[in-house]
Amino acid sequence: MAKKDLDPEENKGKDVKDAKGGKDVKKKDKDKKPNIFVRMGRRLKETFSELKRVTWPTLPKALKSTGVVIVIVLIFLVIVTAVNIGFTYFLEFLTGLGG
Repeated sequence: MAKKDLDPEENKGKDVKDAKGGKDVKKKDKDKKPNIFVRMGRRLKETFSELKRVTWPTLPKALKSTGVVIVIVLIFLVIVTAVNIGFTYFLEFLTGLGG
């Protein structure tokens, strides 16, 4: 046999002759994808192991961050509302509907 016939990487997934019967048999891949439930189970296991390593914030730090986000959202709300009202008055002025 030639070295080429013995190399499993080159013959991966190719048809090979069965030693006994001489019929063509698909060579099984070791890298075959497992079914979806096995993959989902592995993913969940990996996720929970990662969550164990997370450094969670303390309650005061989480509350402070939440407060900062709420204040920034309120500031942008006021700015966008003011711009909207300004454009509304400007449009009424241009179209002559504002009387």
